[in-house]
Amino acid sequence: MAQWLEVMLRSVSFLLILFIITKIIGKRQISQLSFFEYIAGITIGSIAAEVSMARDRPILDAFVAIIVWGLVPLLAGYIALKSKSFRGIVEGNGAVFIKDGKIFEENLKKEKYTIDEMLSLLRKKGIFSVQDVEYAILEQDGSLNTLLKKDKRPLTRSDLQLMPINEKEPHTIIMDGRLLVDALSKSGKTKEWLNEELEVAGVTIENVFLGQVNSYGELYVDLYDDQLQPAAPQERPLLLANLKKFAADMEAFALSTDCQETKKMYEKNAADINKVIQQAKPYLLN
Repeated sequence: MAQWLEVMLRSVSFLLILFIITKIIGKRQISQLSFFEYIAGITIGSIAAEVSMARDRPILDAFVAIIVWGLVPLLAGYIALKSKSFRGIVEGNGAVFIKDGKIFEENLKKEKYTIDEMLSLLRKKGIFSVQDVEYAILEQDGSLNTLLKKDKRPLTRSDLQLMPINEKEPHTIIMDGRLLVDALSKSGKTKEWLNEELEVAGVTIENVFLGQVNSYGELYVDLYDDQLQPAAPQERPLLLANLKKFAADMEAFALSTDCQETKKMYEKNAADINKVIQQAKPYLLN
């Protein structure tokens, strides 16, 4: 067999084995690998590279070595699932850097972090003052998770006593100018509805690079031609404008009547409509 052909076959064989082992180990980023996975990955790669080029090395021995090293992280991961103490030894534990606004210098030294490195991690989280931090912990993968003090956290809808917005998963129904029938069905829409929406937007399906049905049941499209701007959906802004008009009409009717009972009815209706507007505004303006 020609030398180049043997090298190619060896390389392809090891590539397939590495692919299988990677799929078995699971989808993890490099920063999320455990000690055993990291060491096994380096060793397996070295073995595969060495034996791919070294024709005098028995390929069967390399296969056995790679399989053994591939079993190491699998076995370690299985034991870690069963034993918390083993998991702590292999994967480590989180280290508290800040608690109640106080920096734990001993934990910084233990994890071999300088104060500058910790401040850099905080800045990456958008935090520039340590006194704003209630709690900060260095996770096993090296990322820093923080909890801001109560008065430094962004306002939430619950803080303002507003109703939460229940958003649904958007559905991609058009991709590369082609209709995805299954996705359209899952979105609860029909082809007739889609054709009407495309006609309102003034585009054809062939001109659409990406089309999605958002959580409000509206169609969003991105066109191949970036110079073209499809018409924006007007249903929600129009509904909000009509509600405001109804409220204004009720207030005007209340001012124009001399009957106190009728005036109170109009004022109550106006107040009810304004209450609905405040509750619906996050949905209608989003």
